Amino acid sequence: MLAQIVFFLVDTVCGFLSFALLTRFVMQWARAPFRNPLGQFVVAVTDWMVRPVRRLIPGLFGLDIASLLLAWGWQAIYLALTLGLSGVFVAVSPAPTFAVALLAVLETLKILVYVGMGAVLISAIISWVNPHAPLADVVDTISRPLLRPFRRFIPPVGGMDLSPLALLVVLQIALFVITGLRVELMPLLRG
Repeated sequence: MLAQIVFFLVDTVCGFLSFALLTRFVMQWARAPFRNPLGQFVVAVTDWMVRPVRRLIPGLFGLDIASLLLAWGWQAIYLALTLGLSGVFVAVSPAPTFAVALLAVLETLKILVYVGMGAVLISAIISWVNPHAPLADVVDTISRPLLRPFRRFIPPVGGMDLSPLALLVVLQIALFVITGLRVELMPLLRG
């Protein structure tokens, strides 16, 4: 029971910090404004770790590499702790360490897919309920580049934009692929 509580707490903290860091990364990638409740929250939660890392790792092509690497780092910490505490990690050697690093990449990608799904869903709901809500501009700015390729090929049907549905299907398929890759990597943990 104590182990379950520890796993839950580690998962919650690492997952939350990774999600916040990836939201920050996506907001900067999409050039979304940070002068809104979501942007201010993300900066308040992540600034304490992003600022020092930015001194060592600068941005690249307008991307916030520090936030991305920190999100990956939190996932690597989570995986190393949970696998170590569960006994899967017998010894630290190159193969399992490399497998944890790759699994952390997959977990980071999974959270990034969830950020995209959340932005698209929230954008669709806000557009129906209250298009002038404070978060409307932010989620629209994040989801617009993701939806753009789908809007080129899927015209509105009866005044309804079906491109979010198509994007959600593609993102769900991406989650299936990530899960399959994760299953393939698990044997590498045994060394």
